[in-house]
Amino acid sequence: MATSMHALHPFQISGVREVLHATHRFEGIIGHSAALTAVLTQLERVAPTDTTVLIQGETGTGKELLARALHHCSARRTHPFVTLNCAAIPDGLLESELFGHEKGAFTGALTPRIGRFELANTGTLFLDEIGDLPLALQPKLLRVLQEQEFERLGSSRTLRTDVRLVAATNRDLLAMVHQHMFREDLYYRVHVFPLTVPPLRERVDDIPVLVAYLIERYATKAGKKIRHIEQQTLAWLQAYPWPGNIRELQNVVERAVIMCDGETFSVDETWVPHATSRASQALRMPFSGLLRVTKQQERDMIEAALAASRGRVSGPAGAASKLGIPRQTLESKIRRLGITTQRFPSAETAAGTPPLGLA
Repeated sequence: MATSMHALHPFQISGVREVLHATHRFEGIIGHSAALTAVLTQLERVAPTDTTVLIQGETGTGKELLARALHHCSARRTHPFVTLNCAAIPDGLLESELFGHEKGAFTGALTPRIGRFELANTGTLFLDEIGDLPLALQPKLLRVLQEQEFERLGSSRTLRTDVRLVAATNRDLLAMVHQHMFREDLYYRVHVFPLTVPPLRERVDDIPVLVAYLIERYATKAGKKIRHIEQQTLAWLQAYPWPGNIRELQNVVERAVIMCDGETFSVDETWVPHATSRASQALRMPFSGLLRVTKQQERDMIEAALAASRGRVSGPAGAASKLGIPRQTLESKIRRLGITTQRFPSAETAAGTPPLGLA
C-alpha cells in the first residue's frame, strides 16, 4: 500500500495470539479498558443466576458476544443457546418463530414447527433487537416470561418451558414506553439486570490489542505475516470515533490486511476521515486550546501526543512539550482521564512485545 506514513517505531504484534489465549476470560471479548472491565465484572456476577438480562448498546458493539458469555458462565452452559433476531423476521412469522405452530395453523403451514421457546428449554434464549418486537405480540411474550407456558399457533395444548431470557437492543426502550411503542409491563419484565456495552470510542485503550488480534486473524486467512503496526496508523485509529464500532473496525482491518504488501500494517488515511486531522491537531494546539475542548477531544489530543512521543511525558520530545503545557499539568490530566501511558511503547520497548492487559 503506497503511503507517506512513517514506521520508525512500529507497534509490535508478535505473540498476541499467545497472550490472548492466556489472559482473556470470555471467548471473543477482548480488551482491558475500565469501561469494558466494569461490564464484564457485572456479567460475572449475574451469569450464575437465572435473572433476565437486558444488554443495551449501539449497533456493532458485540451484544451477542456478551449474551453467549452469560450463557457459558451459567449453570445452563451444557443446554441450548438459541437466538432470534426480532428485526430480521417479518411480523407475520415472528409469533410462529417464537412459539411454533401446528400443521394447518395458517396458509403455508404444511408441517408442524417447533418454536424457539421449545428449542431453548432448560437453556438460554437470546432475543436480539427486542425493541422491534411488534406491539401486538408483546403480551404473549410477557405471558411466557411470567407463567413459563405458551401454546403453539393452531393448538390449544399448553406447553411449559424453562428458559432464561437474555434480550438486547440498540433502542431506548423507556422512550418507546413513553411513546406507547413498547409495553411498560414488558419493559420492567426484561429490564431486571441491564448491561450497557460501551461503544468503541469509549474504549480507546482497547484499540491497539483489538487491531493486533484482528490483524492476526485476517493475516492468517490471507496467508500473510504482518508483524508491526505503524505508530501513525495506531494514532489515527485511536482518534477515529468509530460510529460503526467493532464491526467497522473489523472491516477497516480486513481491507488493510488485503492491501498490505509487507510486514508492517497501515491504513489509508481516507478510510478514517477526520481522524488524521484530530491526531495532528493534538500535536499543534497550544495549552489554551485544551481549555476549550470537550473531555473526549482532550483525551484524543493527549493520546495522539503520547503516541507521537512514544509514551514520553516530559523532556523536549515529550507529550507535554508537544501540547505546550507543563509536565505536572499533563500528568494530572492523564490521571483524571484514566489514560494508560504504558500502552505507548517507548523507543526501547518498541523492538519487543508490548505488555497487553486483556479482560
